Amino acid sequence: MSWNRATLAALLETTIGGVWGGEAGSGEVDVRVIRVTELKNHGRLNVSTAALRSISKRQLLTRELRPGDLLLEKSGGGPTTPVGRVGLVMGLEEPSICANFMQLLRPDQDQVEPRFLHFYLNHFHASGLTATMQTASTNIRNIKASEYVRLEVPLPCLDEQRRIVEILEDHLSRLDAADAGLVDAQRRMAVLRERLVRDAITGSGVSGQRHAPDLIEAGTRDGDLPTLPVGWAWRRLGEVADVAGGVTKDANKQSNPDFVEVPYLRVANVQRAELRLENVTTIRVAPSKAEALRLEPGDVLLNEGGDRDKLARGWVWAGQVDDCIHQNHVFRARVRGDLDPYFLSWTANTIGGRWAERNGKQSVNLASISLSMIRRMPVIVPPGDLSRAIVEELHGQLASVDRVAAELKSARTRCLGLRRALLAAAFSGRLTGRHADQEVIEELADV
Repeated sequence: MSWNRATLAALLETTIGGVWGGEAGSGEVDVRVIRVTELKNHGRLNVSTAALRSISKRQLLTRELRPGDLLLEKSGGGPTTPVGRVGLVMGLEEPSICANFMQLLRPDQDQVEPRFLHFYLNHFHASGLTATMQTASTNIRNIKASEYVRLEVPLPCLDEQRRIVEILEDHLSRLDAADAGLVDAQRRMAVLRERLVRDAITGSGVSGQRHAPDLIEAGTRDGDLPTLPVGWAWRRLGEVADVAGGVTKDANKQSNPDFVEVPYLRVANVQRAELRLENVTTIRVAPSKAEALRLEPGDVLLNEGGDRDKLARGWVWAGQVDDCIHQNHVFRARVRGDLDPYFLSWTANTIGGRWAERNGKQSVNLASISLSMIRRMPVIVPPGDLSRAIVEELHGQLASVDRVAAELKSARTRCLGLRRALLAAAFSGRLTGRHADQEVIEELADV
């Protein structure tokens, strides 16, 4: 392959940062503003959700989008995702610009096919190469636009660019269709998983009469709770478990020589039906606090804050880390009596989670639920030790579901690897559009 190379800057007709503008109707002209939110997987733009804002005519003159424009995500990303995705503007029904977290890149179409450049820039990002061009603040990553436009782009002739685009679109359409099928299968497995859990904890397979909820009024919005078999009962969480909050980190006391250092769980460690313990941090606390908050096997963990749909999510502690405690944003429920902790946790992750959404509080960026409120969460209590038998049977059913889910996840990972290999082959001049392409892609795929 003997392709020319050019800097991105040399291939652009113009580049300019976006603006957010003011409330609709407050300026000279109303436009649709495409945000990072509208930038989806693999550089697709969903302009139907673009915000309606107001800007000056001068701003529109220099920034109005055209088909073939590229939009660079210059602020955003995440802990494991570098900033630098690129969207391709297609048809627009209304005057539109990009927001201030994006940069307009307008290709010089006498030199470069916009779709070719779009594929290449997203391949560059997917390869992790934008990571060296970014700076990171507490919650956001920013790309150095001046450095980004200096990156070199392989530049075959326009006819060759268009041929490569046609081959890529053909191959990628098949990969996209396969991935869409896998995503749908994952969704259906998630629905099946929740249905199995819900049927088990509500005794849907138990024959005989059922009774309506008979909870004592507690000043909560309980909603339409399901009926239960005769002999089963609805109770409040505080009636069946001792519920406690965790420790609040005080930076001023971390150097106290009388304190002891212990591991502690944060919200990030406590997920729905799983604990992620790869990164457990430590905290210094008074010995009495370490003793009072030490987790014991069988403790049920529930999250106090985060996104609204994450309230009350959690799982059962099994003693994985010695002397571990929990932060104030994680509640601990220590069950009294015969109720199985896993049965309680499954109730909290399904019915309890939706109840917490209704009964939690919402600030600007964060939802939360108080200790006094979580103690009033409705929970299901089967008679005697029946909950243990239900847990044992449900564990077996969910293990089968989880095996299929793992296979689907692996298949999606392979799809992503094949996509990356396909783009790598395209930009190294190894795609021919013939059957031999498959061998080249398989060779490059690191999956």
